[in-house]
Amino acid sequence: MLDRFTSMQVFVKVVQLGSFSAAARALSLSPTMVTKHVTALEDRLGITLFRRSTRHLSLTEAGRLFLEGSQRILGDMEEVELAVSEQRREPRGHLRLNAPVSFAIRYVAPYLPEFSRLYPHVTVELGLNDRTVDLIDEGWDLTLRIRKMPSSTLRSRRLATIRMVVCAAPAYLHHAGTPTLVEELSQHQCLGYTLSGTNSASRWSFGERGEKTIPVSGPLSANNGDVLREAAIAGAGIVYQPVFVVSEELKSGRLRALALDMPPAPGPDLHAVYAPGMTLPLKTRAMIDYLTQCYTPTPPWEQAVGNIT
Repeated sequence: MLDRFTSMQVFVKVVQLGSFSAAARALSLSPTMVTKHVTALEDRLGITLFRRSTRHLSLTEAGRLFLEGSQRILGDMEEVELAVSEQRREPRGHLRLNAPVSFAIRYVAPYLPEFSRLYPHVTVELGLNDRTVDLIDEGWDLTLRIRKMPSSTLRSRRLATIRMVVCAAPAYLHHAGTPTLVEELSQHQCLGYTLSGTNSASRWSFGERGEKTIPVSGPLSANNGDVLREAAIAGAGIVYQPVFVVSEELKSGRLRALALDMPPAPGPDLHAVYAPGMTLPLKTRAMIDYLTQCYTPTPPWEQAVGNIT
């Protein structure tokens, strides 16, 4: 079966040049093949497209109608091909980017104006979710995830390592005392994060392999790090959070890192996650490369606090 789109191109070329033989030469086809394409269209449509004579070729009324539609379809296809080819040369289009709330507010949103300056033909839609979004079903081009990546059909690139820190407000430590052993945390008011893959709201892990687990409890747990940070600043208890959530507060002294007898368990890495495909869209690649530059060699949240352990 002949390709319908190619047959349409052949038909339009015959009309433009006024003969089957001229169309054959222009398209590098044999006259017989040109005739087969036109005949295939007529058979499929059940109509006659041309009135043929030994010296003259003219369109039927149905042929003129089919010509108008064919030119419109071929023109649309040319525009689509041009748009796609331009995207290969220069990032353009609408990019849907999803990221965790606390991280996005502090370390994604402030960098987007510069990205827009560098790539003026890309518009960015930033979505904030602490839950793991479904990249494909929800239509995101790219998500940032702070977790250990399970095996899946998705593809990812590591952007940075996330350090964890245990900290509290000076007022809380003055009132309740400063723990120096991880076991002592069980006797303190601890504010738990409910979405963590490493530390639950009731159990915190320590050590280079997370080998020591301490039961904890406190007056508040939440699924957002900003909420827990603000509660800690107000003196409600101790938090165990990624450095990026509390970096500014550690720098200003509103929160103080605890020097415990065991280090915090290693935090999960920050990954850029995207759907599988033969070719990564240039707009998505541009964002991944840009964020990589923003977070290396030293992430900005680490620059703010320096050595805290």
